[in-house]
Amino acid sequence: MDTITPGAFALLAAAALLVGFSKTSVSGANTISLAVFAAVLPAKESTGVLLPLLIVGDVCAVLVYRRHAHWPTLWRLFPAVAAGVLAGTAFLAVADDGAVRTSIGAILLVMSALTYWRRRQAARPRAAPAPAAPEPAAPEAAGVAAGSAAPGTGETPGTGRGARLKARTYGVLGGFTTMVANAGGPVMSLYLLSAGFRKLGFLGTSAWFFLIVNTSKVPFSVGLGLIDGPSLLLDAVLVLLVVPGALLGRALAHRINQVLFERLVLAATVAGGVQLLLLG
Repeated sequence: MDTITPGAFALLAAAALLVGFSKTSVSGANTISLAVFAAVLPAKESTGVLLPLLIVGDVCAVLVYRRHAHWPTLWRLFPAVAAGVLAGTAFLAVADDGAVRTSIGAILLVMSALTYWRRRQAARPRAAPAPAAPEPAAPEAAGVAAGSAAPGTGETPGTGRGARLKARTYGVLGGFTTMVANAGGPVMSLYLLSAGFRKLGFLGTSAWFFLIVNTSKVPFSVGLGLIDGPSLLLDAVLVLLVVPGALLGRALAHRINQVLFERLVLAATVAGGVQLLLLG
């Protein structure tokens, strides 16, 4: 790894702080961190440096939101995510830095556009729905089982053919983007928002998802040479900024209203996607 200038290190430090913040507050904001890392470091090497920092942030997020995860959603996603991770590993083995940046930036912008369109469609007036079925027991009281209400939503996530197809599509994209550039956060954020998750359910499910997925990526990253001695030495310094960022995110998470929360996620996703395309 080349020598890092003081200015470049300052950018990496700020990005590390944002990693912690994104893990306990605005998840999509993490795309800004990966864009900074990819700008300061070679794109492939940046993924190896960033991954351990993300795992530390994931641990912080799980400690804060561990009770709010919706496990049926996670189990529905994991098989497709595994396929995406394998595809991403194969892509990294042959792609150069420019291809990595351009591919991820394009995916983020497409997913953002689709989610914005869905939100506009959902906001249009509709005919009055049929009487709703009795509301299920709260997850905190009844526990979380297959088909149970998603934390913070009061609704049962879809389990039909369309819902399964959407889970597989987002799962593969999430696995691919998280392996290629640690950019799975925006993809999964868009999936959870489109599924109707509210703040706590969103944050708890995201926390467990990325702790498990990011930890599983370590052997692949080591095998590709993305994690090595120099990258871990840099991580040992930058990790000191992740925990304060996570504490800041926790303090602000409960003060952000739902509409603003969703807008911030989408805005951060678009910003990260545009930056990656420009860098490519």
